Amino acid sequence: MEEITIRDIARICGVGVSTVSRAINNHPDINPETKEMIMRVIKENNYVPNNSARNLKRQDAKAIAVLVKGINNSFFSQMIKVLEEEIKEKSYAMVLQHVDYDEDEVEVALKLVKEKRLRGIIFLGGYLVHSEEKLAQLHVPFILSTTGMLPKGFSRNTYSSVTVDDTKESYKMVDYLCKNGHKDIAIVCARKTDASIGKLRLEGYKKALKDNGIEVREELILPMRSDLEDYSLENGYMVTKEFLEKQIPCTAIFAISDMLAIGAGKALSDAGYRVPEDISLTGFDGVEIGKYVIPSLTTLKQPVDSMARETARILFDIIGKKAKHQHCVFDGELVIRDSTISRT
Repeated sequence: MEEITIRDIARICGVGVSTVSRAINNHPDINPETKEMIMRVIKENNYVPNNSARNLKRQDAKAIAVLVKGINNSFFSQMIKVLEEEIKEKSYAMVLQHVDYDEDEVEVALKLVKEKRLRGIIFLGGYLVHSEEKLAQLHVPFILSTTGMLPKGFSRNTYSSVTVDDTKESYKMVDYLCKNGHKDIAIVCARKTDASIGKLRLEGYKKALKDNGIEVREELILPMRSDLEDYSLENGYMVTKEFLEKQIPCTAIFAISDMLAIGAGKALSDAGYRVPEDISLTGFDGVEIGKYVIPSLTTLKQPVDSMARETARILFDIIGKKAKHQHCVFDGELVIRDSTISRT
């Protein structure tokens, strides 16, 4: 699909380019109804005015945008570090953009494409629920990395991806707990409205319980608080603190990120619980700090460096027209440390 221009907007609206320009710049010398029509067409076609277009030719721009949902997650910090190294090695600049969990990452990307004259986009985290038509409006190559799988029926020839199977890897962790005699397993997870990787990890938790003949109990499903930063230490701490105050029987807590787990560990300690003697604790991601907390954290480690390098390789192959879209699913590693014990 060709990138839409101000001339296209003018043609669709049946007005001159100067009239479109007046509408965009909020000039008083324009009929209000005409202005409203032009702005509606601009929105419908995702046209983003580019004030710097006359000063910057696309072929001179060498920038890759990295759009991150969960930018404060230590897992992404390491991934961004490796991506920046790979992007710089190709003599490109990296544009880092934080995307809120309730924000439309494709809308953010469309604006960046115009404003920064991008050559490519990397989406980190989240879960894209957009249609193929919406993603097709991005006129530069893009790749979904550590992003939840797109809905079934989505053509894999229209995008590239690098990820772990979040449902399978979450299942692996909970199955490990079940096989070690834990039946009352709580999960610190995403909110019910979340359609990201958190949803997939919750599905893995539920499937592992069912396959081990254990009932899924709503009182052991602990969604993150919406008034606190997602996947943060504070969120893990507060959710666990509130859960412990209810005194619901529990022998293990699985948090869907290591940062949530570390926050949960502080809440357990403050409430007088011993980890793992009273309650086992596990996380997901394999961030470096998990090795150094006391007790060291049992986790599901994602191969972050390999995933970041593969993400950059695939994107630059597509930019250079060396390859078509590719999909790479990495295996996670169950890392057993001191925060878990067997109940058998």
